[in-house]
Amino acid sequence: MKNLFIPNAQPRQPVFLTMVACQALVLLVLWLLYPLKLFPTLGEVLTAFQDLVRTQGLIQELWASLATAIQAVGIATVLALFISYLTALPFFRPLAYAATKLRYLTLTGLTFFMALMLSSGHQVKLSVLVFGATVYFVTGMTSVILTTTQEEMDHARTLGMSEWRSFFEVIVLGKLDDMLEVVRQNFAIIWTMITLVETLYQSEGGIGLLLYKQNRYLHLAGVVSIQLVILAVGALQDYLFVLLRRVFFPYSELTTAR
Repeated sequence: MKNLFIPNAQPRQPVFLTMVACQALVLLVLWLLYPLKLFPTLGEVLTAFQDLVRTQGLIQELWASLATAIQAVGIATVLALFISYLTALPFFRPLAYAATKLRYLTLTGLTFFMALMLSSGHQVKLSVLVFGATVYFVTGMTSVILTTTQEEMDHARTLGMSEWRSFFEVIVLGKLDDMLEVVRQNFAIIWTMITLVETLYQSEGGIGLLLYKQNRYLHLAGVVSIQLVILAVGALQDYLFVLLRRVFFPYSELTTAR
């Protein structure tokens, strides 16, 4: 037990899992016994969850949002990687630099111009999500590329590789694990934006629209229930990305401090 309070200690897995269970239990007790009735009770949240599933199509709306999120992150990943890898050529570096600064733009005004240029609500919704994810993805990926050391590049050159081959081996292939980590971190941005975008373009529904309706009519139990569902999906999504990284890039943890 004392290892839990020693910096950088590695407690045994049973001890660690017991600690996590105790902390979760404390949070649950605080929720149940919180004196101010600001939040709905656990029973109210569970009842609201059952009602959302049975009568308001929570699972279908969640699936619609998840499909849109996966489509958006796929397009944003391809687009951002293309822009980031172009930084190898000095001519295109201003493009990547400008893309990283576009993350300061707010989506409020941009959605109007996108609505004028595109024909359907789905295209507008997807474009907003792709834009929002791409600018953050380019920022993260260019940071990863800039961590390339002179020693890594010189090592590839001493093996007789050309500049393009060195770039491909060291940066593209050598940093695939970091690329996956950047995707994992930026996927959460999609979930942050999709609830907003789905309230603006309601034709396709989605969990964001369902959350908006619950919030509008002050169904707080429903709001908390949907937020917990989104939190659970996000946690599962994070776990899957970590698992993929361990399976395909097991060497990525060799240099991690323990």
